[in-house]
Amino acid sequence: MYEKFMGSRDVLNFSALVGERTNSRGKTYIRCDDGRDFTYQQFWNLAGKLASALAASGATRGDRVAVQVEKSVEAIALFYACLRGGFVFLPLNTAYTSSEVSYFLGDAEPTVLVCSPAKVEALAAVAGRAKIVTLDASGGGTLAEAASHCEPITDVASTWDDLAAVLYTSGTTGRSKGAMLTQGNLASNALALVSCWRFTAEDRLIHALPVYHTHGLFTATNTVLLSGGTLLYRRSFDAGDVLRVMPEATTMMGVPTFYTRLLAHDGLTRAATAHMRLFVSGSAPLLAETHKTFFERTGHAILERYGMTETSMNTSNPYEGERRAGTVGFPLPGVEVRIAASSPTAAFSGTSPVQGEDDTRSDVIEIKGPNVFAGYWRNPEKTKEDMTADGWFITGDVGHFDADGYLVISGRAKDLIITGGFNVYPREVEMLIDAMPGVTESAVIGVPHADFGEAVVAVVATTVLSSADEAEMIADVRQSLAAFKTPKRIVFVSELPRNAMGKVQKAVLRETYTSSFASPALT
Repeated sequence: MYEKFMGSRDVLNFSALVGERTNSRGKTYIRCDDGRDFTYQQFWNLAGKLASALAASGATRGDRVAVQVEKSVEAIALFYACLRGGFVFLPLNTAYTSSEVSYFLGDAEPTVLVCSPAKVEALAAVAGRAKIVTLDASGGGTLAEAASHCEPITDVASTWDDLAAVLYTSGTTGRSKGAMLTQGNLASNALALVSCWRFTAEDRLIHALPVYHTHGLFTATNTVLLSGGTLLYRRSFDAGDVLRVMPEATTMMGVPTFYTRLLAHDGLTRAATAHMRLFVSGSAPLLAETHKTFFERTGHAILERYGMTETSMNTSNPYEGERRAGTVGFPLPGVEVRIAASSPTAAFSGTSPVQGEDDTRSDVIEIKGPNVFAGYWRNPEKTKEDMTADGWFITGDVGHFDADGYLVISGRAKDLIITGGFNVYPREVEMLIDAMPGVTESAVIGVPHADFGEAVVAVVATTVLSSADEAEMIADVRQSLAAFKTPKRIVFVSELPRNAMGKVQKAVLRETYTSSFASPALT
């Protein structure tokens, strides 16, 4: 399917590709946790009616439609409504405050803002020229009411290069940037995943992810839709609920937190997962211990992959073959990955990398392929800054290829610690600490130091260790790592701060412990 579509991409587009699969199927696309079922035809008609309602609200081809709503089938359908109408979908995290939303609306200038009824009053003051319509968690609201009286829109003709969505980055440093994703970006990526992960019309995917982020919004929904499978829709993740629905499922996509919560549930057994064919993890690093324990409990090796807002999915551990803990596998079809400072032999493409000399030097990861975004919204300077002269996207992630061609992520370039002139990649230290008894998880950061520039500090999540264990743990790390890599201080906490997708917020930790650990306290 991937090769066939890519060969004819000049005459096909994502909405046409989706339409081919929806209009001819009477089978179920979404099975809801509230008892409702939507066939492919019903879902496509819903998207068409919502598109008509958006058009009636003033949206025209190329206009942005901002969406800050709770998860619902109608919320998922809004993206496809934008595809059908030629609008640009702009999803916003439901946790954003009105002042945060104000920035996105001012930057993107949407024509329509879809929000929950409870937020209308707060957002009215920052909506600008956008017309506000509502959609609640049950699929009701003024937009849904208007759509119920509409006929499905006549699809707007679109091309491979037409803008489909603008997704704002998490903005851990500076202002968030809007990544522009085209129909071609999304179509090529979904088809590559269908191929690599062997999705078919027989698959039933547990969908408990939020839908304002690329993982739940695009990776899960588009992959299932283009394969003809079924989404087992859950409004949110609950380990007991997921285990109850699992007998109906064949696959699940999740963040690492999903798997740790499943492991904490007595119902996770080999028998409970015997009929499952695939568990996928992403959006944040999966601990090697979680990978190992899940395999011991279930017999399933979690498949970890690597993606980001600007590129969707880049690499994946193999469906067949070793799913190597601590790595994110090989490039997807059509995607090329290289390490910035490496020789050309370390640039891999496709699912069968050409083996060069072993290169375990960590440096910034760069990506090229049909999945790479069209640039940052109204920010050509940042777009130019993040692209190399020869057309590769500079991810800001640091990593290397192991001897067998598996990509290993060391961390973010901005998280790099430079202490006494030496580079310390936090992931190397974290992996060592994470394997120690009593450690749930760790995050290694750099804090200002008068002599070294930065000092290495480890923040360790644990329920059994205390400050009394700090010196012993530092000594244990020193046995395996050079002195400059060894933390000068270790802090014990009950849990690490995370964003909505489960990523540890190191910027928050740096802000917290920069003031807590003045240089004189670091030896």
